[in-house]
Amino acid sequence: MGRPRDTGRGLAILRATLALLAEVGYEQLTMEAVASHSGSAKTTIYRRYRDKAALVAAAVGHRTRAKPPEPASGDLRENLLELVTWLARQITEQEIGLLGALFTGMRSDARLAEEVRCALRRGEAAMTDDPLREAIRHSGQLTAQGARLLAEVAPALIVHRVVIVGGACDEPFVAHLVDDVLLPLLRAR
Repeated sequence: MGRPRDTGRGLAILRATLALLAEVGYEQLTMEAVASHSGSAKTTIYRRYRDKAALVAAAVGHRTRAKPPEPASGDLRENLLELVTWLARQITEQEIGLLGALFTGMRSDARLAEEVRCALRRGEAAMTDDPLREAIRHSGQLTAQGARLLAEVAPALIVHRVVIVGGACDEPFVAHLVDDVLLPLLRAR
């Protein structure tokens, strides 16, 4: 049994992991460095996470746990505007170095890719399930694969805007994404 886990220590480990990941990248990230930066023993980290991939996935999962807004109305466009604004804020608050380190690490470490994708799928489900279920209830005009399309397209275009274009995810961009891309994709033809 032992003593209960110190939640403060757990948060310190996850924060140190994210900071180091952004600073040195996935390949250079070590459990020793995380232990040192978090003020934890390496054994404490290994008791919680079996390896570096599991630790990084847990840190990413913890960071992406923010809850999306509840659908405010039966109006699909208004709900999508609110949801995409929230998603854009979540993505743009990520450090570019962190995103780059994750993408690079996922290409070189299959276990990391699997763990991070699992964590991100949980976030996608939270983002799309309630808003689209509510929209479908109010309107039978959505495609059956709407949630999947929304979860694939919206984050991809936001990441492209932030990382590749270097542009802001401001109100005009969000309105363009909703009106010109998402609504035509989501509506049944």
